[in-house]
This record gives sequence, structure tokens and C-alpha cells, in this order.
Amino acid sequence: MTLEGKPWVEKVLHPNALTLYRVASVPLLVVILLSPSKWAAFFAALVFSLASITDFLDGFMARRMGLISQFGKIMDPLADKLLISSAFIMLVSLGRVEGWIVCLIIGRELAITGLRSILASSGADVAATNVAKWKTGFQIGAIIPLLLHYPYFGLDFHMVGTWVLWVALALTIWSGVDYGLRARRQLA
Repeated sequence: MTLEGKPWVEKVLHPNALTLYRVASVPLLVVILLSPSKWAAFFAALVFSLASITDFLDGFMARRMGLISQFGKIMDPLADKLLISSAFIMLVSLGRVEGWIVCLIIGRELAITGLRSILASSGADVAATNVAKWKTGFQIGAIIPLLLHYPYFGLDFHMVGTWVLWVALALTIWSGVDYGLRARRQLA
């Protein structure tokens, strides 16, 4: 697939544009979730799913187009954290997730973001680990069915999301400890 000669595609699929789409989806997601209904749940899950796909796409397009930028390096992980944190906070407000779980997840995200900033300023490696990538995947995999919440086609999406959330929580804690240990070795 080549993008040369298709400037509109290059603009729409520009990695930084995809990151900004993800940020822009957050207010839409929040507004949709202010009206708890089966239709709102479906559209919230759709918006979140499409926004989550841009997380994969922006990295893919940045590498493919050779457009890795300082803006992307900083904004991409922040956009992910904004989207995931907002979804989790709204799920707590709807009574679909326990607040302490979300506090642990968001607390880890903030702590590791700060730690990665310290490491980056000292020139250390701050690349996401495989465990951290799995963590993000399971968080997204938990949020989508928790947003759907209601049974569809005889499947209890809330229960599915809750089980996936426990795996996401375990991976969140594991990756946080892993980052802490790696940072300690790199800063020593």
C-alpha cells in the first residue's frame, strides 16, 4: 500500500492527527455516557473502540511514513492515558467498576509517566515493555465490554469485562513493578 500522491489520506492518517482524534474522542465519550441507556452504552463502546484503534494506527503509520516526532512521542502515550482514564472514571460514576481498582490503574499510569519522564531526561531507555503493551490491551479489552454493560445476544458483557479487568489489574501492577525495578537499575 502506498500513500504517495494521496495527500488527503496522508493528512487523515497522519500519526499526529490520529493521536489528536483520540484526544478529541474523550469529550464525546463522556457526553454519551452521561445518558445511561442501552443505546448510549453501545455508542460509547463504538467511540472508545474506534479511538483505541487509532492507538495502533498512529504508531504503524509513523513507522511506515517515517514520521516519528517529538510531539508523537509525548502526546501518543498521554492520549492513551487520557482515553483510558476517562473511560474508567465514567465507568466508576456509572457504578460498573469499583473505584479502588481505577485508583490503582490511574495511579500506576501517573507514576510511570513521571518515572519515564525522569528516565528520558537522563537519556535512559523508556520504551514500553511487552508487559506494558499487554496491560494496555487488556485494559482496552476490559473497558469495551464494561461500556457495553448490558446483555447482547445472550452474553453478559459486564461479567466478561469484569473478568478481563482483573487480568488487566494484575498486568498493571506487574508492569508498574517491572518499570520501577528497571528504573532503579538505570538510575543507579
